[in-house]
Amino acid sequence: MYQQLGVIGCGLMGGSFALAMKKAGLVRRVVGYSKSPSTTETAKKLGVIDVIAESALLAVSGSDIVLLAVPVAATESTMKAVRHILKADVLFMDVGSTKCDVVEAARRSLGKALPGFVPAHPIAGKESGGVQHAEAELYKGRQVILTPLPETTPGLVQKATDVWSALGAQVLKMSAANHDAAFAAVSHFPHLLAYAFFQSVAAQPAGRDYLSLAGPGFRDFTRIAASEPSVWRDILMANKTEVLAQSRLFRQALDGLEALLKSGDATELEDRIRQISDGRANWQMGAPRR
Repeated sequence: MYQQLGVIGCGLMGGSFALAMKKAGLVRRVVGYSKSPSTTETAKKLGVIDVIAESALLAVSGSDIVLLAVPVAATESTMKAVRHILKADVLFMDVGSTKCDVVEAARRSLGKALPGFVPAHPIAGKESGGVQHAEAELYKGRQVILTPLPETTPGLVQKATDVWSALGAQVLKMSAANHDAAFAAVSHFPHLLAYAFFQSVAAQPAGRDYLSLAGPGFRDFTRIAASEPSVWRDILMANKTEVLAQSRLFRQALDGLEALLKSGDATELEDRIRQISDGRANWQMGAPRR
C-alpha cells in the first residue's frame, strides 16, 4: 500500500485514478492540486481527494506515488516545478495521450529525477471531462500503455505495471515513437476526421436540415467530434507529424474509392467495399501483447 498519492490535475483522469486507488485499497491518503481552486474543492467534496494542495509542489511533498494529469502542453512546466522534490523511490507517472513530446519534456526538465518517471497512457476517457465525471471503474478492463525511458528504474516500471493491473487495466509496454504512430492511426487522426466531417455537413447551406434527418449511424460516426477542443488541440499539435502521415494514407484510400465511383465500375466498387467490410467484421480488439 502507498502512503500518499499526489495528484496534479484533479479532472476526469486524475480523479478517476484517485478513486480507483482508494477503492482498491492501494493508498492511505490522496493529496490533490489543480490550477482551478474550484476543481480541488469539488474533488474534496466528492471524496476524490482527502487534502487540497496549494501547489503542485505541495501535492508531491510526502507522496510516494505521483500522477501528473494535466494537459500535455503543461507537462514540461509542471515537471520543472516539482523536479527538485521528487525522490528516487517515488513512482511518478503521467496520463498523456502523446508520448514522444512527454518524454522529450521529461528529458529537458526532470534532471536527476528522470529515472523515476514512467510515462503512461490509459486508453480510457469520456466525452464529458471534469472531476464530477470521475469514476473508480474508468480504467477497469482498459489498456494502459507504458513507454519507459532507457534510464527509467526497472523496479519503478514494475511498480507502475502492478498499480495499473491492480486497478483492472491491461498493461502494455512499447517505445514512445511506436505509441505515437499507432495512436495517430487509431485515435488522433479519427478525431481530426470527425471534426472535419461534421463541419463539412453543418457548414452547408442546408446543413441544419441535413442534421435534423441524421440517425444513429451519423451519431455514432461523429460522436468523438464532441470531445473537448482544448485537449484535442494539444494532442493533435503534439503528434502532428504522425497525424499528417495518417491523413495522407486516408486520402489515398478515399481517392481510390472515388476513382471507382467516377469510373462507374459498380462491380469493382462492390468488391472493394466487401474487402473492407470483411476486414472490419473480422476485426476484434485483441488481447495486449506483452
